[in-house]
Amino acid sequence: MPTSGTGSTRVAQEILINVTPRETRVALVENGVLQEVSIERARRRGLVGNLYMGRVVRVLPGMQAAFIDAGLERTAFLHVNDIIQPPPGAEGAPVRRSDNISDLLTEQQRVLVQVIKDPIGSKGARLTTNITIPSRYLVLLPHQPTVGVSARIEDETERSRLKAIVQGFLEEGDDNGYIVRTAAELASEEALRADRDFLRKLWDSIRRRAEIAQPGTLVYEDLPLALRTLRDLVGSEVERIRIDSRENYQRLVEFCEQFLPEIAPRIEYYPGERPIFDLYGVEDELQKSLERKVVLKSGGYLIIDQTEAMTTIDVNTGAYVGHRTLEETIFKTNLEAAHAIARQVRLRNLGGIIIIDFIDMVDPEHRRQVLRALEKALERDHAKTQISGVSPLGLVEMTRKRTRESLEHILCQPCPTCSGRGSLKTPETVCYEIFREIMRAARQFEARQLLVLASQDVVDLMLDEESASLAQLEEFIGRPIKLQAEPLYTQEQYDVVLV
Repeated sequence: MPTSGTGSTRVAQEILINVTPRETRVALVENGVLQEVSIERARRRGLVGNLYMGRVVRVLPGMQAAFIDAGLERTAFLHVNDIIQPPPGAEGAPVRRSDNISDLLTEQQRVLVQVIKDPIGSKGARLTTNITIPSRYLVLLPHQPTVGVSARIEDETERSRLKAIVQGFLEEGDDNGYIVRTAAELASEEALRADRDFLRKLWDSIRRRAEIAQPGTLVYEDLPLALRTLRDLVGSEVERIRIDSRENYQRLVEFCEQFLPEIAPRIEYYPGERPIFDLYGVEDELQKSLERKVVLKSGGYLIIDQTEAMTTIDVNTGAYVGHRTLEETIFKTNLEAAHAIARQVRLRNLGGIIIIDFIDMVDPEHRRQVLRALEKALERDHAKTQISGVSPLGLVEMTRKRTRESLEHILCQPCPTCSGRGSLKTPETVCYEIFREIMRAARQFEARQLLVLASQDVVDLMLDEESASLAQLEEFIGRPIKLQAEPLYTQEQYDVVLV
């Protein structure tokens, strides 16, 4: 879990869990402000972390990848970089390591794989053979005798202590590797050993199941969202966890008493009549997070547009006129926007390439401060982010690791009227398309008259402003044209019927 950092304001966190029969929602609130939302639906549970026994369907040397049948809706994708190879000298290790997918996989081969990225849009899941199994303090790396410590643990003395403890596991004959998680900061050696023992038993169980599993079957499923949240997100800054389901409250308490005893006292059952998300204003914030425009307190605003290739964020001064110079106004707006962008990226769970168009700043020091403010605000994000600086066009380019679909993709679908374009042809444009279609039909087919079916707005335009054009067209083709408004037609829909 990210820490507030030395000298910075203490961050008080609460986790709210709303449970209904078909959906679980988790909200992370920091100092009373919503920062993150995770949603898991019974019909579409996330797959990240799940282990499957897969079968190689097709090897693609040109892409250095393979398609794997893991029993999912679409075949999944495994790149050569995501295939773990035994270290030199290990039992069964090849003479030399290979970067050629054809040397590592053959069609119809059985392979144990883990999902590292959920299916998104038309793309199948992304897989790896580099299995990682997380618990509270450690992440197990089967058969990779190596030790790593989370970069978020900054105290060098503590890093050395934790590394020495885990290094001792390997010296005792453990052939697995471990990554020490952020939550392990200040944890005792006994707690780390208990975590290690739990992970080893779990891995032995998974390995036995994998030996007899048929291709295309689930071998291990990650914890449901509520339990995953306790394991991954709850740190010392989380003051309490409130849940509105008595049954799930009991399950959380039992889980914590067994694995996370220090967290159990912080779990509360919320029995109130008012929905827990309404109590904290989460529902309103969720609605705002689906809008393109984000209003800043100063009067400026952001425009956020998601596309399949990237997300673009445009910063505008709006109604903010400042008190001093134009440059100072722009700087203040950009500074506020940097903090708002970091929050929106987390809240909307934006991933992949993100392009930010801050208002142009002349002063290099202002540019540096805005960039630093963005980096500082993103430090609390548990997803990995990387900022590549300001481009020659003055754009800030950044990436954020995408493992699950964004909030918009979970809650929304493309508009059936505009098919996700975000705009419609004007009634005038549709009217002229209809005129051209009438000309085509009149030349190709014999008919006594033509009937035009269109939306009310288009029909009104043809009877009003375009009535003279319609009369000229009737005279030109020598046949009457009748109009009929169809209430169920969208503005772009029309039909020309020969009668």
